This record gives sequence, structure tokens and C-alpha cells, in this order.
Amino acid sequence: MNQHWEDRVTAAWADFDDYAEEDAAAFRAVIDALVAELPEGSPLGSFERACAWDSTGHSDKAVPLYREALAHGLDAADRYKARRARIQLASSLRNIGHADQGVALLTPELDAPSDELDDAVRACLALCLSSLGRDREGLALTLGALARHLPRYQRSMAAYAHALVNPPGGGRER
Repeated sequence: MNQHWEDRVTAAWADFDDYAEEDAAAFRAVIDALVAELPEGSPLGSFERACAWDSTGHSDKAVPLYREALAHGLDAADRYKARRARIQLASSLRNIGHADQGVALLTPELDAPSDELDDAVRACLALCLSSLGRDREGLALTLGALARHLPRYQRSMAAYAHALVNPPGGGRER
């Protein structure tokens, strides 16, 4: 879409916290009005609607919209929003009891070109892994992501993260 439309979407989201919980439908209506300006079938529209449902506590309604956005070419329209869609879809899948699908969705993102969403990928993937009882793997991802931001101890924290899932001697620690 054009920058004016994107600016209005950004402004709507900037006002999101001003809506009371009971005004969730009013916020979704604002997003729906903006989406109505897009060509039918626009992946951006499905993405924004998914975000609105998700942010107002309806992961179950968001999941099919995130999938629709990705299936209809969100990657081609906006790679950054497509990555956000994968992160948010994985989180929503976890919320509705399908953490395994979230892991499958986010694992390839670990090898995607790096951007400011890298840590969000790891955090959400860690939550999905934890929901599956794979806490050590989740903790390793979290420590690995955190290590890059520490003023000191980066090497040791990265090594500890690695050792959580790759202990010396090749066997898994208990």
C-alpha cells in the first residue's frame, strides 16, 4: 500500500493502549476500516486483522488470518511483516495448544537473514519449546540470545547455552 496508509495503521496501533479492554471491538473496527481500503485479498489486510484479533485476546481468530496473510504473499509484500506474522502465529498457536506447530514454524527463522526480530524469534520459540516440556532447549535459546547483549561474559554465556543441549561427552544431561 502507500506510505499514508502505513502511517495511519501505525497511528492506530500507537493508540491501542488507550482502548479499554471492553473497547476491543472498537479497536478492531478501526483496523477493519483501514483494511477495507486495500485491494481484496491483500496479505497486508489479513495480517493487520490477525494482529488486531491477537492483541485483543483472540488467538483462535488470529491463527487463520496469519496463515491467510502468509499464503497470499505477505513475504513478497513486506518481508518484515511476514517475519512478524510467523512470530505472532507461533505464539497464537502455542496459546491454543499447538506449540508443536509453532516450533515447526519458527525453527527455520533461526537461519533467516538477521534483523531486529531475531531475539523475538528465539523468545517465542523458547516459549513453544517450554510448552512441549523442552525447557532446556528453550533456556539455551534464551541464554544464547541474551549473551549477545551482555557487556561482559558473552563467550561464557554462549558456551553455557550450547552445553545445555550439547553436553560434553555427547549425551544429554538430565
